[in-house]
Amino acid sequence: MKKQNRSIKKFFAPLTNQLGRLKRATRPVWFPVKEFLFPAKDNKKLRTPFMKTLRYISYVVLLLLFYYISLELNLFWLFGRMPSVTQLRNPKMPQVSEVYTADSVLIGRYYTENRVPVKYNEISPYLINALISTEDARFYKHSGVDPRGIASAFFATAKGDQRGGSTITQQLAKNLFKTRKDNSRGLLGYVPLVRTFVAKSKEWVTALKLEHFFDKEDILTLYFNTVDYGHNTYGIRTACRTFFNTTPDSVTIDQAATLVGVLKATTYYSPTVNPDNCLARRNVVLGQMLKYKIITPAQYEVCIRKPLGINYTVEKVDNGFALYFKNYVNQYLEKWCADNGYDLYMDGLKIYTTINSRLQKIAEEAMTEHMKSLQKQFNQYYRNKHMNPWIDDNKNEIPNFIENLMPKTDYYKHVAQRLKNNKQAIDEYLNTPKRMRVFSYSGPRDTTLTPMDSLRYYMHFLHAGFMLEDPSNGYIKCWVGDVNYQYFQYDHVYQSHRQAGSAFKPFVYTAAIDNGYSPCDKMVDKPIVVRFKENGVIKEWAPRNVERRFSHQEYTLRRAMARSINSIAAQLTMIVGPEKVRDYARRMGINSPLDAYPSIGLGTNDVSLFDMVGAYGTFINNGIWTEPIPIIRITDRTGKLIHEFKPKQRRVLSQETAFLMVQMLRGGLEEPGGTTQALFQYDMWRGNEMGGKTGTSNNYSDGWFIGITPQLVGGAWVGGEQRCIHFQSSAYGEGSKMALPIYGLFFYKAYQDKKSGIKMGYFPKPNFTVTKPYQCTTRYTPKVDTSQGAAEGGADEGMEISDSAGAY
Repeated sequence: MKKQNRSIKKFFAPLTNQLGRLKRATRPVWFPVKEFLFPAKDNKKLRTPFMKTLRYISYVVLLLLFYYISLELNLFWLFGRMPSVTQLRNPKMPQVSEVYTADSVLIGRYYTENRVPVKYNEISPYLINALISTEDARFYKHSGVDPRGIASAFFATAKGDQRGGSTITQQLAKNLFKTRKDNSRGLLGYVPLVRTFVAKSKEWVTALKLEHFFDKEDILTLYFNTVDYGHNTYGIRTACRTFFNTTPDSVTIDQAATLVGVLKATTYYSPTVNPDNCLARRNVVLGQMLKYKIITPAQYEVCIRKPLGINYTVEKVDNGFALYFKNYVNQYLEKWCADNGYDLYMDGLKIYTTINSRLQKIAEEAMTEHMKSLQKQFNQYYRNKHMNPWIDDNKNEIPNFIENLMPKTDYYKHVAQRLKNNKQAIDEYLNTPKRMRVFSYSGPRDTTLTPMDSLRYYMHFLHAGFMLEDPSNGYIKCWVGDVNYQYFQYDHVYQSHRQAGSAFKPFVYTAAIDNGYSPCDKMVDKPIVVRFKENGVIKEWAPRNVERRFSHQEYTLRRAMARSINSIAAQLTMIVGPEKVRDYARRMGINSPLDAYPSIGLGTNDVSLFDMVGAYGTFINNGIWTEPIPIIRITDRTGKLIHEFKPKQRRVLSQETAFLMVQMLRGGLEEPGGTTQALFQYDMWRGNEMGGKTGTSNNYSDGWFIGITPQLVGGAWVGGEQRCIHFQSSAYGEGSKMALPIYGLFFYKAYQDKKSGIKMGYFPKPNFTVTKPYQCTTRYTPKVDTSQGAAEGGADEGMEISDSAGAY
């Protein structure tokens, strides 16, 4: 044991020696202080009344010093955290992140606290003087804490007149650093009365520091930017806009008094919830302004007679346009912020997107104009047939379709959970009429429907998506996810995946041309039977044309794709191989799962419009696939660039193959019977070239059109919410009738609008040697009043081949 003690002493010897030296060094100071604070009983010099008083004052000073140090250090976690020097010098408040179009039009905000800061010179003197005269008349005479104000508040409270003694700077400390919130409350913060004293003392200390780091103008600016007005309204700019639809530099005297008066208690004095209380409080503020000669007696008399004059405007995140695009941007940003350490809802970021506000407006107009007309045709089509539009493969109405669909909806699951899966109660609820507002192309309509009838009503609507991209840089120029965001929030650009039908055929022809074929090579339209193995079972597939007959004529590949001949596309698929078709689609940006069945070339796989538009962009970008991107750059709240977005790019085709595919896609307009010739009705062909491909899936469930111009690629999709909801014939249900008009209307309107930035032009001539023949076109001059383009093949069907088409 003695050996062990000696070892311990030896171990601590260096520390003991250091403490000894420190004690000896501080003895000249410590001993007199110790003798003064704790004098011996026989030391008469230090026990006089004067020395006793001085000693008691020293005790108080030391106690306050110890308390201050304890606050700063959060001793034993008793007091909660204090703001650091960095936080004090650069105070951060939650700020709105704003989303802009490429042409600087504000289209959305992300926030937890709806706040947009202002500068001092943007705040009306009426607001500043109203605040000072009401909350802190001695603001310019104190250094953050006003002892006179504290004493006055104490004596007033003792007399029964409860009054606050906090200065504007103290209130700022509370607002800015949340001194009374959970993460700022130590263990003492849960003890009644004590917690109030601790919070107050922390605010005093913080206020003194703020006055040291900032001048009075900065403190007033920070205060007006941090205050909470209730109704999710933070800061003076948002308050002015919300309550008076004005700006902080334009408020009148009475408006300034109202806004300052609300701050005393945002609910009790709310101008919308308690207008009478608000009016009385406003007049108190006006009285204070009169008392300190901020306003004249005449101004006071005029102002107190005015009504509140509230112009209450709630700013919604979903106000404006491009709402489907904003949802996509939101997902994109949340991932980027998580990866890069930013908070989208608090950091006041400025996000500049690729979208063009003018083109977006044109796209939404084109979508509405066409879909309103198409929906009218769709309703009349089934009205004439005296049936609902959900039909089976035999063109009969599906019985109990709505009854079987309802249990699959989120609405049903919510009701079932609320009613504890009581089937009788659920059925009664779903069949009870309720007042509701429903969508119509004439505007929202108030009606009475049961939830079952509401679902039935909405299942009659067709849906659509449209997207435009500049493939040279990947910028998405416009994005419309459906006909109305308020009622249909499912996005048919990015979320929806449907069969592409013949719109997928360009991947077949790309694989063929990139592997030895040319647009002028010929193949015969003839029946074929393909045998393949699936899950170990030998199967046969016999693709057919839409009229179930074949012309047995030769067609160049260009004309075959232009007329969307299924038999030739199927033959090419088997020659190059379904796996190779899948690989080309993959490398060109199709990210959906693709089954390499023989029918892949006819578009039997589900794909998104987003991927299809990006893939077609490869053709006009000289064989380079460019990732479609929604954002150009992000800056911080001060305008400093944080990140500039560059799209992923990769060469996936040779320049020659890309050029030849552009010539192939132009064939839909230039070849006799091309399925794209419905575009001619939009009168935009002088001095202009375009190309594209239509697509129609099985039973006309999906209509597609993807089009190219020399600079842009765009695409449209149209279909029912369920695949069984569709037209029943090619007269109405093809891609050229359902989807192509959205694209055509858009470009017609964009070309007419001189400020749209979209101009007519020609595809560039190749600056390299083209080794394959491609000038094998039979030129076609359309008759706009009659030509709507030939029928195009779907995922399982083909086109009608005219006997008079001829070979060439």
